[in-house]
Amino acid sequence: MIDIRRAAAIGAAVTATACAAVALAPAAVAAEPAAQRATAAPKAAAAQYNGVCGSGYTVVNSAQIGTKGTVFLTYNSATGKNCVVTIRNKPGKAVHMTASLGFASPTTTVTDTGYFTTYAGPVYLDARGLCVTWRGEISGEVAGKNGTNCGSRAANR
Repeated sequence: MIDIRRAAAIGAAVTATACAAVALAPAAVAAEPAAQRATAAPKAAAAQYNGVCGSGYTVVNSAQIGTKGTVFLTYNSATGKNCVVTIRNKPGKAVHMTASLGFASPTTTVTDTGYFTTYAGPVYLDARGLCVTWRGEISGEVAGKNGTNCGSRAANR
């Protein structure tokens, strides 16, 4: 069954086709269980970067932490520092959260971990010209990337 509301947004031609299909098969539509006709529940709004790293920091990479939030990697080209913050989609009761940032040589990692209502971090590291490994964790779900943004502002390197 085509969702008529969605088809209308696509254009009149698609709407006409959907209406014709419904008109040709009303018995099939009536027999379809209501649960199958129901539209999918809307997704939770993704967390937005909150600027907590400070002035001059720009988001250069991010990773969704399941449906719980997002971990953001930011960079300040004036200072050469990276910053990581983990932000919940929906603030609430304090839960275990982590924001961590590091690089391999020499092995260095900075971490903020604890029970927070909205976000973990910010954590900072001067990693000018180096690949960074960054992570976020919310209530046991983890996301992040290893060895990215190697001396560049380009995301997903």
